[in-house]
Amino acid sequence: MDRSRERTRRVYDRIAEHFSSTREHPWPEVSSFLDGRSGAVGLDVGCGNGRHAQELAGSCDRVVGVDASRGLLDAAADRAEERAYAESLALVQGDASRLPLATDSVDLAVYVATLHHLPDRERRVRSLDELARVLSPDGAALVSAWSTAHDTFEDASADDDVGFDTTVDWTLPGGETVPRYYHVYSPPEFERDLASSALAAAEPFQSSGNCYSLVKSERKTS
Repeated sequence: MDRSRERTRRVYDRIAEHFSSTREHPWPEVSSFLDGRSGAVGLDVGCGNGRHAQELAGSCDRVVGVDASRGLLDAAADRAEERAYAESLALVQGDASRLPLATDSVDLAVYVATLHHLPDRERRVRSLDELARVLSPDGAALVSAWSTAHDTFEDASADDDVGFDTTVDWTLPGGETVPRYYHVYSPPEFERDLASSALAAAEPFQSSGNCYSLVKSERKTS
């Protein structure tokens, strides 16, 4: 198994219970993206405890949640059972750069707070290509990543045009800290990676210290 993927999995398995307890509500940007949209199949890439999969379940007949962490998938399953949408949700342990879904199979997707955990640019762009592959021709997705504009990094020295790699500690009850890898994007870099992928990006914006973009699969015609 890829060491970086295994490292990310171990980190989030270690903090899964506490992390999940702090992730109750969907991001307003996700709710706004889904408002007025519907489809047969929804996808939550990096689904964590399922808070955005729950939002997708209100817009789609079926939802697939993909995450590297078994601990977080267990939390997502518990949430779905408690809130009565488990029958419409499939949870899969997987990798954002190798999505376990068929081409053209997804109508709506959210890929938020996950891209920045992938350890190198090649894999990040590959994951965007994978998102483009699984989106249907009329499908749409919302992509986000932490931005250099985030308050956490206001004192960090970073090129305005290029982001940087860092670790951000998660503090467990009792005081243990668990470092998590992040690639923190500058807004221009985020847009360049989207442009380098098979996604057609529209409406890039910044909100709450994150870079966002509405994206579709870029279809080439012969």
